[in-house]
Parts: sequence; C-alpha cells; structure tokens
Amino acid sequence: MSELIVENVSKSYDGRKIIKNISLALHEGELVSILGVSGGGKTTLFNVISGLTEPDEGRVFLDGEDITGKPGRISYMLQKDLLLPYRTVEDNVALPLLLRGEKKKAAREQVRPYFEEFGLEGTQKQYPAQLSGGMRQRAALMRTYMFSQNVALLDEPFSALDTITKSSMHGWYLNIMEKIRMSTLFITHDIDEAILLSDRICLLTGRPGEITEEIVIREPKPRRKDFNLTEEFLNYKREILAALDR
Repeated sequence: MSELIVENVSKSYDGRKIIKNISLALHEGELVSILGVSGGGKTTLFNVISGLTEPDEGRVFLDGEDITGKPGRISYMLQKDLLLPYRTVEDNVALPLLLRGEKKKAAREQVRPYFEEFGLEGTQKQYPAQLSGGMRQRAALMRTYMFSQNVALLDEPFSALDTITKSSMHGWYLNIMEKIRMSTLFITHDIDEAILLSDRICLLTGRPGEITEEIVIREPKPRRKDFNLTEEFLNYKREILAALDR
C-alpha cells in the first residue's frame, strides 16, 4: 500500500509566497487532480512533493517516511514527453532502470512485458520521431511507471494533444490505471479532464495558491463512455465553476 501525505506546505520565491499551507492525501490506486488557473502554484507544489524543491514550511511523507527534499522517490512526468530522439522506444522506457545501474539487456527484459499492456507492442525498436503524439505520451507514461510503480506526479500530460487524440488518451488512461493501480496526482486546468479522470479534485486558487475545496467524483470506475454527456457530469462542472468564482 502506498500513501502520500502533504502537510502544511508553503513556498516562496524572491519574497513572494507562491503556495500557502497546502495539505492533501493521496491513497493507494487513487487519481487526485490539482485543478486551477495557470500560474497558481501547481508546478511549485509538484516540485516540492517530488523533492526537487525544499518547502519553506511543511513536510511530505510517503508511506510514513519523511521524503521532504529527497528527489528520486516519486516519479514525475512533465507536460512534454522528453523522449530522447536518439534512443529507441524500448531504451527510452528502460532509462529509469539503466540510471539505477541495471545492465541494458536486463533492463530491456524488465520493460518488455509492459509494451502490450500500454498499447505499444511493436514499437520497441522504433524511434520517438516515428510515433504519433498519443503513442509518445504512452511511452512517456510507461517510462514514468518504470521509475516508480507506486506514486506518480503528472503535470498536464495530455495538454499538447489535439482534441480527438486527447479524448482517446483519456479512455486509455482510465483503463490502464485500473490495471496498474498506480496512485497519481494530476495537474490540469481543464475542468472536463479533471472530472473525467479523477476520484477527487482539489481546487488550487488565489495568490498565493491554497487548496480551497475538495470535490469527490462519485461516478464508479471504469467510467461510462458517455459520462461527459450526462447530467451528473454537468452538475460536477457547475459545482467547480461556482467554487472557482467565489
């Protein structure tokens, strides 16, 4: 069981407070979205949780262990896929294992079984430039999973995709999450995306950014294909829009 706890985290840069007194919990197998406008402190929060940045106040715990300021414990996927163009897809995905000191052959053997599960079978020897945008994001997510199979931070991973590809990726991602049960914190400023994917949505608002409300999405998973067309979906959207206007 993996549980991430963020307690009373605040962070300032150049004398300006970016995030203030943020607390949240991520339980095993959950997807929790951090929803807010651009520039509201979401990425700063992720930098603190991942250990890349020390908070001014507060602590971060993973399974009861204090990991504040300790990078490398939680996987972190940025908006761009950042696949290395000169490495095959197989070796891109295996990179976290190679960085831990695994031999190339052993690393490839470890990642090989996941290609079918992630919908990437047949791409192992291809290069990133040969893949579509959606396939590149799948490869990047698979690499994130290989880094840490417990908890992942995803910073707007689908925002660069066109609308049709993004919709397809949402359905795929919900299915893969049900299989691998990786706990995920997900940054987005797309309300529809947050409702479709999340178990809970934390609204990060204001300057400095604070979590002002948590909304539980009670639609069971796997979600209905037409969930975004239902009255329940629209009610969640109305609730979020009203909270953001306060």
